[in-house]
Amino acid sequence: MGLDETGPFETVIVPRTRDLGDGFTVRRALPAAQRQMVGPFIFFDQMGPAVLDSGHGLDVRPHPHIGLATVTYLFEGAILHRDSLGSVQRIEPGAVNWMTAGRGIVHSERSPAQERTGGKPLSGIQIWVALPKAQEEREPSFAHFPATSLPVVQEDGVQLRLIAGTHHGLRSPVPTLSELFYVDVVLAAGAEVVLKADHDERAAYVMSGRVEVGSAALEAGSMPVFARKGEVRLRATEPSRVLLFGGEPMDGPRHIVWNFVSSSAARLAQAKEDWKARRFPAVATETEFIPLPDNLPSPVDYP
Repeated sequence: MGLDETGPFETVIVPRTRDLGDGFTVRRALPAAQRQMVGPFIFFDQMGPAVLDSGHGLDVRPHPHIGLATVTYLFEGAILHRDSLGSVQRIEPGAVNWMTAGRGIVHSERSPAQERTGGKPLSGIQIWVALPKAQEEREPSFAHFPATSLPVVQEDGVQLRLIAGTHHGLRSPVPTLSELFYVDVVLAAGAEVVLKADHDERAAYVMSGRVEVGSAALEAGSMPVFARKGEVRLRATEPSRVLLFGGEPMDGPRHIVWNFVSSSAARLAQAKEDWKARRFPAVATETEFIPLPDNLPSPVDYP
């Protein structure tokens, strides 16, 4: 991939691959050495695509979060979410699960029984949105939005679904605590989508296919982060799917340790001790949990 140094890019991130077990992998693009956040988006995982073997599925045992919101969005398959608030919610393609951790929440994510019969696909994106400092210790909450509740626009070979925030005059019903946009765009070969300079920080993730920005070709699995000013035009050279996202700069840097995000390193230390001592609330019906890993590093700061 040759990038035009005079083009609209700040950087292009190539995700790292992580194995979650049973052959299910994720590609992690954020946080990265080049960039911690794009707007409030501080974590970005591509799940799959994978075909689940008979009797197997995604089994992410109960684990804690603070200081962030998790956002799950699927392209194929289904996941059953359970949390310490008592929420039990199946999510399917095109819908949104938005869980605000605030001062602390615990959840699990597993493949429903119907998805474990063999040959079932699973593919999607999970992101974390860092909370503003004033909201980091808010009460936790969970909300589900079916696919039919999200704005969809189709024209000139482009299907655009607004997952969260605002984009091109549209507003998603998903409530957010900061100014952001998160859009799922499906492009026919030759179709274009324009990313206006409505927000300071903007990026894209090429989920599938191949797109061009100016003279630069972007392959599936790449995350270009765009310069702060100017319109960006993305053109698909083959049928493609691209996620557009970003927002306004956060109110200061964030520290990350394991599943915890905070503006305070001391708060992260407390969260680790609370999980180790089992002081977080439990997920009803779940007996398993993910222990605090040994030898966790000190809070991580990124550029």
